[in-house]
Amino acid sequence: MGVTCVCQVPVAEGKSVQQTVDILHKKLEQLGAVKQGSFCVDCETYTGNVSGQPSKLLYVMHNSETPLSCMALFEGGPCLVADANFDVLMVKLKTHFQNAKGHKVECRGSRYRYCDFLIKVGTVTMSSSARGISVEVEYCPCVVPGDCWNLMKEFMQSFLGPSVPELPSVFAAKPEGLFAPADCVDTMTQYLELFNKLRKLQIPGSNVR
Repeated sequence: MGVTCVCQVPVAEGKSVQQTVDILHKKLEQLGAVKQGSFCVDCETYTGNVSGQPSKLLYVMHNSETPLSCMALFEGGPCLVADANFDVLMVKLKTHFQNAKGHKVECRGSRYRYCDFLIKVGTVTMSSSARGISVEVEYCPCVVPGDCWNLMKEFMQSFLGPSVPELPSVFAAKPEGLFAPADCVDTMTQYLELFNKLRKLQIPGSNVR
């Protein structure tokens, strides 16, 4: 995989979430992007209950791009990449890790290909309530963020306009700086940051927290 940026896109003024997503699809198609199926990223939250240790959250995430793997990220680190059977293991560990019911977050949407770019526009939902819009842009030929960020930013401006994000903190925070290779952990970390941000949003008429 290449260098990936995941960001939130605000809902257009006077439009619904779905209408804003449709606008983004139209802009991509006008650029010449070709739709290539769909994608899904989800996140389950578990609360650690280990005797003698402070409670710690564990996030188990799946990405349709890597269907045979899942990712477990502890709050504050570390991160574990495991096979899909990890979900079965979590059931067996329920005395130590309890599933936080009602906290599952999903992001579903369409994949587009434009030259060397892979673009995914998704709707983030929690308990069937739409929480926001995500856009993932991957520049496939490169694995070094510092070598392609300006090009990615210019491309994103073509359909996101002023909503273009800054360099993701997961890249800026790498000890080696901008020249450290990107990987799938960086992508899922960005999704987790976005999910946690959208979880905190209060929806009128909803009891979701």
